Amino acid sequence: MKKTFLSISTKTGDQGTTSLANGERISKVDPLFDLIGTVDELNSWLGLVVTKLAAGFASQKNFLLEVQNQLFFIGAELALAPKVTLEKSALTKLEKTSEKLQKEMVGEWHKKFLLPGGTEQGAYLDIVRTIARRTERLAFKYASDHQISELILKYLNRLSDYLYILRCYINHAVEYQEKQFDKTSQSK
Repeated sequence: MKKTFLSISTKTGDQGTTSLANGERISKVDPLFDLIGTVDELNSWLGLVVTKLAAGFASQKNFLLEVQNQLFFIGAELALAPKVTLEKSALTKLEKTSEKLQKEMVGEWHKKFLLPGGTEQGAYLDIVRTIARRTERLAFKYASDHQISELILKYLNRLSDYLYILRCYINHAVEYQEKQFDKTSQSK
């Protein structure tokens, strides 16, 4: 039986335009593609984080897989895919998951400026968190001149919060002693 070769290269973008999901062609340098590309970058880094999570964090790993799926919904909605939208239930679940992790941590962890990293898993989450914040900034910038779902904007904001909480939760769970910002250590 002969296998059929299907190339993903359409060559239709060779002149600097590409198609949105609704078929509209726009310039590859349109700010929308910065936003969609950054959502994709965020999702790719989340994929790396999922591979780095230890076996003891199975429920967090599974939730991050759900988040990755939601980012595909966000990308599709931004690309004007017909009938594809982020559901409010995704935001609700993200908020509830964040609250649950916060309740499991003790002390005043949230009142301290922590140096990024700590554990390898925490460090990867700090990178992902900063990419999530950049994604959020790009979304708000794009929304200043274009229509974006308010739900997407809220989800991106809560996602970066969640990623910080998850980073703290993981470091807390493995009993890593966080390094705090030391405002007295500046050279004179």
